Amino acid sequence: MNDFLIKYLDGLKEIFLYPELELRILLNKSSIKDKEIILSNFKYEDIDIFKFKKIFKRRINKEPISKILNSKSFWKYDFFVNHDVLDPRPETEFIIENILRIYRNKNQVLKILDICTGSGCLAISLAKEYPQSKIIATDISKKAIDIAKKNAINLGCINQIEFVQCDLLNKIQLYDIVVSNPPYLSKIEFDKTSAEIKLYEPKIALVALNDGYEFYEKITNIINKILKKNSNVFLEIGSTQAKKVIKIFNYNNITCLKLVKDLQNLDRILILNKS
Repeated sequence: MNDFLIKYLDGLKEIFLYPELELRILLNKSSIKDKEIILSNFKYEDIDIFKFKKIFKRRINKEPISKILNSKSFWKYDFFVNHDVLDPRPETEFIIENILRIYRNKNQVLKILDICTGSGCLAISLAKEYPQSKIIATDISKKAIDIAKKNAINLGCINQIEFVQCDLLNKIQLYDIVVSNPPYLSKIEFDKTSAEIKLYEPKIALVALNDGYEFYEKITNIINKILKKNSNVFLEIGSTQAKKVIKIFNYNNITCLKLVKDLQNLDRILILNKS
């Protein structure tokens, strides 16, 4: 391995568990050729050295790879991301999985609301799974809405989705499905998160008032007005929030059908029903 690689690999080894993988990703991001760079056949002239040093510095400062590459995989697709939207998380895919178990006919016409859409990962993934569906996706952040639109265009489903900048929703309509991955961290929980999250993810997409319950309380106040009979709500929650969130929705006669755990066996998704 040449001196150039050793120098930068040593820098990554001090911080990251998989320095070789990290280095390969950064080299490929800096490549000026149309071929995959691997460390064993690396040639200095194959990369834009100025670009490499710039993104290497970003990574050493713990900026997530996804923000450097402007790409994050979710479900079956790659989504454009930057500092204005939360990276889609693997655990959020449990929402898609459980909707597919309940709504097995992919050709049915569904009206879906995605609250706090962010990158648009849920709305877009559902649009791809249910091509006859019509989806409203909302977010309070204009920058997030712009990115969600960009992703919908890139993935060929912009005609199925109406993106609306607003707080929760802009008008009362009836929906078959409501999905949301709202902010649910308390300020104390946010302060304990990693530097990668605190420095490079939008705080507005993570932190909620009332010890993290603010958005569940807001959603439950409108939910009966927007759900059709026998329609369902799929909500991501914090790992310690299930009991209180279920109680919040029970107060408005919305019952919990199922509590879904993630791959770490932590409470993660609530499936709620208006009977």
